[in-house]
Amino acid sequence: MSASSHRRRTGRRRLALVAVATLVAAGLGAVPLVVKADAAAPADLAHGVLPAGDGWAASGSGTTGGRAAAAARVFTVSTRAELARALAAGPADAPRIVRVKGLIDADTDDSGKPQSCADYAAGTGYSLDSYLKAYDPAVWGRAKVPSGVQENARRAAQARQAARMVFTVPARTTVIGVPGTGAGITGGSLVVKNADNVIIRNLSLTDVQDCFPQWDPTDGSTGNWNSAYDAISLRGATHVWVDHNSFSDAPHPDSANPVRFGREYQVHDGALDITNASDLVTVGYNTFGNHDKTMLIGSSDQDTKLRVTLHHNVFRGIVQRAPLARVGRIHLYDNYYDTAPSEGYTHSYSISSRAGAQVVAQNNHWKLSSDRKVSQLLGGDGTGAIAGSGNLVGGAPVDLVAAHNSANPGKKIKTTVGWRPTLSAGLEPAAGLPAKLAAKAGAGVLTESGGKAAPAVNAFGDRDKYPDPAGADDWNPAG
Repeated sequence: MSASSHRRRTGRRRLALVAVATLVAAGLGAVPLVVKADAAAPADLAHGVLPAGDGWAASGSGTTGGRAAAAARVFTVSTRAELARALAAGPADAPRIVRVKGLIDADTDDSGKPQSCADYAAGTGYSLDSYLKAYDPAVWGRAKVPSGVQENARRAAQARQAARMVFTVPARTTVIGVPGTGAGITGGSLVVKNADNVIIRNLSLTDVQDCFPQWDPTDGSTGNWNSAYDAISLRGATHVWVDHNSFSDAPHPDSANPVRFGREYQVHDGALDITNASDLVTVGYNTFGNHDKTMLIGSSDQDTKLRVTLHHNVFRGIVQRAPLARVGRIHLYDNYYDTAPSEGYTHSYSISSRAGAQVVAQNNHWKLSSDRKVSQLLGGDGTGAIAGSGNLVGGAPVDLVAAHNSANPGKKIKTTVGWRPTLSAGLEPAAGLPAKLAAKAGAGVLTESGGKAAPAVNAFGDRDKYPDPAGADDWNPAG
């Protein structure tokens, strides 16, 4: 393992507290677990549920997470070991609330000792120098993915890291940051796999690094380094509410990554990926900053379900996938996009619709930097659709699809969809979004009493002023 890789992990721990503080201001082990069981009143933030009509996750029975948790199953955690044990505490199907107090460093052992890439690699036989020698394209070629001794060692080292920094969130669970504590997880991945009814709120989720990315010479024309972990990964998950979180690569931007085999040695994957037939998901009032591949909806062109709502989120310093949507029915409304370069992250596109995805984009607002054009805000493969209206660029109404299609006649985005959004609480004109979301989106905004932002305003964007539209599922919002 190279010394530079070791230093990157150590430096992240030194700077993580600063990064989380910045985000807030802006916007299992052998060691015994001691967690506090909190007899919190149903009206507090931790017992909050998704409001009626708030996106796809409000469908059917809605999303309540751990609301029904008994007092003994409301845990307050402040270390990696406590978080892991609280999420694994049985019985598995009983509701639970996990309150994260302060910043949790996922790269620690059960005693709280920091772990480095070298610690994970120890005893596996993995060495970055040996890996680079074994799979140098001049030696290995470009026709097949790595296999053999060093690839097996890389996988073993990666598994050791995953055992520390991947946290499985079970059904009927709320994971929520305690207001006023700088709550968050650095270097950790929350995975909701084949689970129903989950809430994740008020967390700063930063610098999720893969110590052992894989080289794939067959990925594209020049090959790529591919990393494994997202800050939040939904895989076959249903009824999930992701609210008021802040996502970022801070304090280690991709510009710090070295180049190997002529490609960036990419240690970050997605911020929030929604894949493997996940369904009925609402993502609201989050901030996504300084990241490349931000949000993937659909892991393949054959994925299914994928009914997702994104509203009142801020995307700033994002390269791409905000989101990239495959197959599903995606509703995007009242999101704010700033395309200006940030920390070396340069905008490529915002929204991509492919593999027949049916996207409805309403009342979103773009701040277009001087280096970008309206025609570059959307992407697709010629099979996806984006319908909707009320979108603004620089405060002026713009037909985003027409601009894209004019510049990309070979990959035109369709303008009609076969469904109508009926779960759009809080839908409002796009003009005031920049100022509003600067105060209301991201971690650190919510307070302990009922989730209201100070001073005495509705943290859900006064959404009760806007009743849900009614109508048949065959409505077509194009026009």
